[in-house]
Amino acid sequence: MVTPYAIRAAATLGLADLVAEGVTTADALAERTRSDADALRRLLDHLAASGLLEEPEPGRYALTDLGSVLRNDHPARTRAWLDLDGGMGRSDLALSGLLTTVRTGEPAYPDRFGASFWEDLAADPARAASFDALMETHLANVEAAADAYDWSGVGHVVDVGGGTGKLLTRILEAHRELRGTLVELPGTAENARRRLAEAGLTDRCTVVPGTFFDPLPSGADAYVLSFVLHDWNDRQAARILDRCATAAAPHGHVVVIERLKEEGVKQPWATAMDLRMLLTAGGRERTLDDYRALADTADITLRTAVQTSTGASVLTFTTDRRGG
Repeated sequence: MVTPYAIRAAATLGLADLVAEGVTTADALAERTRSDADALRRLLDHLAASGLLEEPEPGRYALTDLGSVLRNDHPARTRAWLDLDGGMGRSDLALSGLLTTVRTGEPAYPDRFGASFWEDLAADPARAASFDALMETHLANVEAAADAYDWSGVGHVVDVGGGTGKLLTRILEAHRELRGTLVELPGTAENARRRLAEAGLTDRCTVVPGTFFDPLPSGADAYVLSFVLHDWNDRQAARILDRCATAAAPHGHVVVIERLKEEGVKQPWATAMDLRMLLTAGGRERTLDDYRALADTADITLRTAVQTSTGASVLTFTTDRRGG
């Protein structure tokens, strides 16, 4: 565990960028990062032993190709993912509570930080912004999902929990006849409003601060949930689907975008993400049959499931109540 956390400490302190700028000694790096020089030197030595740094001369450090992955400008965004002060890196600290979660079935995040993941995120605008920015790295998923659904016949789409508006922007730019509404928590909603304005879409789009547990804007033809349901347990996920179905126009759809677990196959990405969702927010990754079960609970019907080239799937549910 020492090396993974040493790398996270380096990411949080921004060491790769500082070394790349020419700040190469422990004393100078300690001054720039407000750290203890002796402790930092020992961290640097371990990073050098692990291949992220090298020491071309005693006491001076340089980045290796591997260490360069932690620079801010690296396209993989690894530094942001591992930053312990950021939205995702901070959630890694909840992994220490895995045993408690296994024993209780409850997420470890509230025990570690005294609040749920979402409450903790909302309490720190900088952390929330880092989380929103990382969610935007799913650009390929967003584009593929937006293109996989047949938007003909849709006049109004509501993106529920739509983040900063990347998906809705893509949809509205590709389909000029559509109107859109984005529902998101207040801080993120403001960022979405700015993005949509920059894209020149304010005449066709409204941003509504709120949560998907509140009554949603009513009467739309399609309600989109993009990588939302895996954050929540089955009871909560079914409630979100129910909120969408209740708000939808007659013959409306709920469009769910998620990566699906394969039936009977233990996939490393899926099992790891499943544990992360459980530890962080009590959520879970699901199979197609799991989504059918959620639909049954919400009294809606799964009609189609299309896997995109990125591995994400687009599930379409009809919202006409079967009991009505």
